[in-house]
Amino acid sequence: MPASYTPKTRDLDSQDRTSSQSIETNLSAAQATVAHVLEAKGEGLLWVAPEDTVATAVGKLRDHRIGALPVKSPQGELVGILSERDIVRRLADAPDSTMSMPVADLMSTDVQTASPEDTLVQVLRKMTDGRFRHLPVVEAGQMIAMLSIGDVVNYRLTTLEYEALQLKQLIVG
Repeated sequence: MPASYTPKTRDLDSQDRTSSQSIETNLSAAQATVAHVLEAKGEGLLWVAPEDTVATAVGKLRDHRIGALPVKSPQGELVGILSERDIVRRLADAPDSTMSMPVADLMSTDVQTASPEDTLVQVLRKMTDGRFRHLPVVEAGQMIAMLSIGDVVNYRLTTLEYEALQLKQLIVG
């Protein structure tokens, strides 16, 4: 093989080589946090109380096109989460009485949370391992937002589109 066809990296030590895709070089993926997603998502937090009926919760889920609601005590403390999955499972067991039940009878009480400083990689791992799609965000003991896997995916797609545009502009000049 002629020397002109030899890649410049062939004789380099591994420490002199570069990598175009790694956690260190892909900073937007490695450093993006829950706070970044919340900035893009905007304001607004819905919730239900433990004594509210499932019918009330279902109305909020439908009207706001969301898949889960945090459950807050009268003191404002996060005490659970009610998801579409919780409702469907109970409907399968008790179809006639589910809608009139209090949210407290269906909600999940072992609620995982995130903080604004958590990275998206950490959040996605937590959601994947726990097999849930919604995660309350807590700061200084107070719930400030609800994060869905759709929020995270949408944020990441937007950043990838922006990165692709930057690369195109770099190539075109």
